[in-house]
Amino acid sequence: MASDNKVDIFECKAVTKGKKDKKMKKLMVILAVVAISLQSCNSSQAKNNGNEPKVGEKPGESVSASNADGGTVKLTKAKFLAEVWDYENSPKEWKFKGKKPALIDFYADWCGPCRTAAPILEEIAKEYNGKVVIYKIDTQVEQELAAVFGVSGIPAFLYIPVNGKPTMASGIARTKEDTKKMFQENIDNILLSNK
Repeated sequence: MASDNKVDIFECKAVTKGKKDKKMKKLMVILAVVAISLQSCNSSQAKNNGNEPKVGEKPGESVSASNADGGTVKLTKAKFLAEVWDYENSPKEWKFKGKKPALIDFYADWCGPCRTAAPILEEIAKEYNGKVVIYKIDTQVEQELAAVFGVSGIPAFLYIPVNGKPTMASGIARTKEDTKKMFQENIDNILLSNK
C-alpha cells in the first residue's frame, strides 16, 4: 500500500511538472512577442528620434530659446544642465539657471494626450514669447531627465518660476480649448505672478 502512495505522489509530481512546463512555454512565447514588439517600437523611434527639422526649418538648424517668433525648445540632457538646472553639480539644491520662467513638457511621440498638447504648447510659446520659455523633453530619449523629476506618467508639465521651487502638473483637459486655458492660467498664476 505504501508503494502505491509513492507512485501516486510521483504521478502527481509528473502531472504538475507537465502543467508547469506548458505554463512556462506560454510565458516564454508571450515574453518573446513582447520583446519583439518593444524592439520594433524602439527601432522606429530610433529612425524618428525628433532630430528631423521642423517645417520651414533648415537641416542642422535647431529650435532655440532665442527664436524671434517663439516656439518650443527641445531639451537634451546637456542643454538642460546648461540652461535649466545642473543637478550633477548641485543635486540637493534647486538652482534655476534661466533668466525667464519656463514650462517643461515631458512627452513621448506615442502618447495621444501629448500629441494633443503639442500644437497648443506651440501656440502658447508664441503668445508668451519673450516672457516664458517652453521646453520639451522626449521621455523616451531623455529617460534620465524624466527620472530626475520622478515622471512616471505623461504628459507631465513642470512650471519653473525664476525664483522659487518648480511645480509639477500632469494631464490635459478634455478639450483643446480647456487645455489651452489651463496652460494660460498656470503660466499666469505660477510663473508670471512670482516675477
